[in-house]
Amino acid sequence: MKKLENFIHTILDDKKKKTMVIVITAISFFASLLMFPSQMVLAKMLPGKSDNTFSVYVDTPSGSSIEQTKAVSECVVDWLKKEQEVMHIELFLGQGIPLDYAGLVKGAGMKRTENVAEISVNLTDKHHRKEPSYLMTQRLRPIINEACLPIVKGTSLKFVEQPAGPPTLASIVVEVHGHNLEQIREISYKTSSILAKTEGLVDVDVMTDEIYKKYELIPDKEKIARSGLSVEQVNNILYLAFEGMVIAHKNSKDSSDQIPIFLVLDKESKSLHSEDESVLHSKLSSLNLMNMEGMLVPLSEVVVLRAVDSSPMIMHKNLDRMINVVAETDMVSQVYPLLDAREEMITYFSDKYEVEKEVGMSTYMFDLHLTDKKTGEKFLLRWDGEMKVTLDTFRDLGGAFISALVLIFLLLVVYYQSFVLSGIILLGSFLSLIGVIVGHWVANWFTTDTFFLTATSLIGFIALMGISSRNSLLLIDFAKSLMEYKGMKKRRAIAVATATRAKPIALTAVAIILGSALLASDPVFGGLGVALISGTIAAVFVSLLFVPILMDNTKAMDFEKLHIDITHKNISITR
Repeated sequence: MKKLENFIHTILDDKKKKTMVIVITAISFFASLLMFPSQMVLAKMLPGKSDNTFSVYVDTPSGSSIEQTKAVSECVVDWLKKEQEVMHIELFLGQGIPLDYAGLVKGAGMKRTENVAEISVNLTDKHHRKEPSYLMTQRLRPIINEACLPIVKGTSLKFVEQPAGPPTLASIVVEVHGHNLEQIREISYKTSSILAKTEGLVDVDVMTDEIYKKYELIPDKEKIARSGLSVEQVNNILYLAFEGMVIAHKNSKDSSDQIPIFLVLDKESKSLHSEDESVLHSKLSSLNLMNMEGMLVPLSEVVVLRAVDSSPMIMHKNLDRMINVVAETDMVSQVYPLLDAREEMITYFSDKYEVEKEVGMSTYMFDLHLTDKKTGEKFLLRWDGEMKVTLDTFRDLGGAFISALVLIFLLLVVYYQSFVLSGIILLGSFLSLIGVIVGHWVANWFTTDTFFLTATSLIGFIALMGISSRNSLLLIDFAKSLMEYKGMKKRRAIAVATATRAKPIALTAVAIILGSALLASDPVFGGLGVALISGTIAAVFVSLLFVPILMDNTKAMDFEKLHIDITHKNISITR
């Protein structure tokens, strides 16, 4: 340790070397912070979680038939069958699968229409599979989209995995609020197109029904009466022709309830080959009813056809009409695509609307307020989803970090009776952030997918505050003891304290690193492990090089000792 002592003492005696260490530390700190805007290190709530199952949501345009939905679904199934790691595939037409965690969060249980389907995919065990499920869906998504989306124009396919963290509707959710439903829809579809063009975003969808043309079949009661028919006859044949109906029941000893006998025309007879009104009229003309006089009356003679627009679902939140636009991130952080898309939205909507940004640093700071330049109507684009949860979590963890700093500082001030020494300890602890950020950058080299700085990483950084503070406490207390009780000069005392305490500091660091190594490979808590490992390494260097220089440059480390010499009647006091 003598070499380390002389090395530290040489640095403390040389003003240029001290300045160089301070400058290198400052440059390292600011360079590590620049890794965020340069996207060398990406921040995210939680990384992807490999699981043994995932789902594919099939959403054909509103008004699509079950046959069209089935055609798209079977295309997806055919591609999934080619994967060796896929064990089971189950298709649910016109509904979602029995509720799982992802389905509960994303509202799959509410799906009960002909234009939706859900495909449940079971994979081999994740511990025996080289490719994680989230990388498999990332690889399959563009292949299946290219092959299956053209089957029915306007179809949306979403690859849904079990959430790794808090329940959210999607990675990025844009809520479009307003009172004018037609204009809300217009804004929503434009927002969707902007998100779809943004790099890093996939599975973009507008959670609203498309408005399509449909025909209402209205029985004409006056014509029905003149034709000698009844309204019930007309209704029954309409249901039989297009939907099917229960015509009788069967009893069975194996069933406690009656078994309904359902009568329906075959698919070829009840399906229409065109959306043209004349095709439907021809279909009705082919259906005949026998009146009380035994004459056949074509159904088209007693039914009125009326073309109308469909009635889309209307969603409300906080008593405001709104439409959700959702998007998932393709193994990237949510923040950067959000910022790119937001700037594009501001540019586009500025032509027709007065665009105002949210004021302040709240969790809604990315929101956009739109005011129509002609009518004065107001609309709101509110960002939600996992992105908002990420901001909330980082805000809360940031508050916890600041609270920890303040608490540690107050305790140190009480202990040392010095604001300067307390500040030195905190500054040394805070600089361990260099190691946390650089550690994530290095870890990204050794992983097949992106290694994100996550919420667990911040938890590790907060935990490091106490560990790194302890290192500085050891140095300051020991240096004070050497100066006070051994009479050493300040620089020599700092050098001796650093060399003497280097071994226990290093041993403590090794214990933390070895303990945290078990966490580093975990898919969720890997950020915590890397933060503790790399932050501890940085804290050791900061404690042994940077903190001694700060100690040397502060007068709080200057101690004067009164030496009292009493000999007989002569008393001398020397300083």
